[in-house]
Amino acid sequence: MQQIVIRIGGMSCQGCVKNVTRVLQALPGIDRVDVSLSSGQAIIIFVLLSVNVSDFKSAIEEAGFDVL
Repeated sequence: MQQIVIRIGGMSCQGCVKNVTRVLQALPGIDRVDVSLSSGQAIIIFVLLSVNVSDFKSAIEEAGFDVL
């Protein structure tokens, strides 16, 4: 398992947190996602060979948020 922290811009409510969590959990190889509104970041634990960082960034941006 690998862990990455991604800073996210544009989240303003718990609905945003749920949306980001949902799109990240839909990716293959995801073990756990913890999105925090107060810190503006997502901690993602994943299987390295199943998904990569560009997949995370694309999913977040397609959901309407910025990767910082």
